Amino acid sequence: MIDKKNFSASDRAAILVEALPYIQEFHGKTVVIKYGGNAMINDALKSSVMQDVALMKFVGINVVIVHGGGPEITGFLKKIGKESSFVSGLRVTDEETVEIAEMVLDGKINSEIVTLLNRRGLRAVGLSGKDADLIRAEKKLATVYDGGEKTKVDIGYVGKAKQVNIQIVNDLIAQGYVPVIAPIGVGEDGESYNINADYVAADIAGALKAEKLLLLTDTEGVYKNFEDKKSFISTLKADDAREFIKSGIISGGMIPKVEACLRAIERGANKAYILDGRLEHSIILELFTDSGIGTEVE
Repeated sequence: MIDKKNFSASDRAAILVEALPYIQEFHGKTVVIKYGGNAMINDALKSSVMQDVALMKFVGINVVIVHGGGPEITGFLKKIGKESSFVSGLRVTDEETVEIAEMVLDGKINSEIVTLLNRRGLRAVGLSGKDADLIRAEKKLATVYDGGEKTKVDIGYVGKAKQVNIQIVNDLIAQGYVPVIAPIGVGEDGESYNINADYVAADIAGALKAEKLLLLTDTEGVYKNFEDKKSFISTLKADDAREFIKSGIISGGMIPKVEACLRAIERGANKAYILDGRLEHSIILELFTDSGIGTEVE
């Protein structure tokens, strides 16, 4: 926590002055936040994110939240004796697992986030990707690289957005609401698909032509060599990102995050960032300070 006693009135004024041009720049624009990782389960970090969203909204920024819930899904599955497995950062999802994922994401986590935001004086509305046909989905095959060779693997009821019908989100934004979206899509026959929240956030950000996509995760950003903290990459070029994934430099759960950033930009978002959600007020630090944090993918 920041020790406010160490800040003089001049220090606080300087912080506000530094933030002013960014507040002016982003006023009236849309920022999509993918909310997940430790920031969802640590109470102090959870409060920090809600404060950041409230500040953004009250200075005139349109905020859309897409949330994950992987640890809670894993925890619930463990309670019923079901082990979780992953391929290239994506959960292998059979019929029972997708039912549990929908229950946890839409029925529990989504409503909790909405309640927390409402307590901050915001008007938040929870949505599933199934509401108003927001996310029309189809099966997604996992991509596996072995010695530079690419193969596709069927991992069950894991989906990708086939079509994003963004009108309901635009309508809510226009009325001053904060849409909070659970990453469940609907298939052609009405079946549910669990979609990686990073990809959903990317599709929503692209469809909204968002000013920024911010992906909160449990690391500082992207490293060329994770064991070497000096190899941190503050700006990752698209061609390098694809090559790093192919070669294995970027692996596991970081693959969907980097791919999501690339996807968002390709589809119309202005900028995309991977931020350390373990750092209190990481959203505000990225948006309203000169130095910023995290990895920008461009």
